Amino acid sequence: MKKIATWTVLALATSLAGCTGAAVGNRSLDSVHQPVVRNSIYQFDVAASNGELPPSEQGRLQGWFDAMGVRYGDRIAIEDPSTYGASSAQATVRSMVGRRGLLLSPDVPVTTGVVPEGYLRIVVTRASASVPGCPNWDSKSSINPVNATSSNYGCAVNSNLASMVADPNDLIKGARDNGHDPSAATRAIKTYRTKPQTGAGELNGATTSGGGK
Repeated sequence: MKKIATWTVLALATSLAGCTGAAVGNRSLDSVHQPVVRNSIYQFDVAASNGELPPSEQGRLQGWFDAMGVRYGDRIAIEDPSTYGASSAQATVRSMVGRRGLLLSPDVPVTTGVVPEGYLRIVVTRASASVPGCPNWDSKSSINPVNATSSNYGCAVNSNLASMVADPNDLIKGARDNGHDPSAATRAIKTYRTKPQTGAGELNGATTSGGGK
């Protein structure tokens, strides 16, 4: 039910943005141009021999990660069809993902085809955000009898937001709070306060030689 609800929200957000983008006579300060989030799903199967991920398969998976340019914002999950689960192979994949500064997602999206026996399926879900219909300069006339906002209102701000957000899914639902770490929150301030100021020390003497007479 959770997966269905998530994709339902995505579809709803897309349809609302598409419908309101063509609206005219917007007399509010809410922009009709809103970011639309789309998720693309990529899958890659690796052979898990006796529950292990051999070096050859690790090399294949590493090459796929490099080719995909896996980065922050991508959601990586493992689909394991085996009865008892290839825990050792999963741990290897988790370690490979961790070296890239990422974590495995517990939510596995629906993929195409059946995972072959003795294989693991690595699933990467990548989100992108854009604001369709921008720029929109349809209302070029200076006559505005309904006191409406410009047809291009909100295009610049929301397009910049869609292009800069690290994880576009945060535009739909903010990131979950996995525990507040006060030390991490104050690390930058502590570093600023404890780092010696440039120029606080004494000037170093310098000797020169030569010169014109």
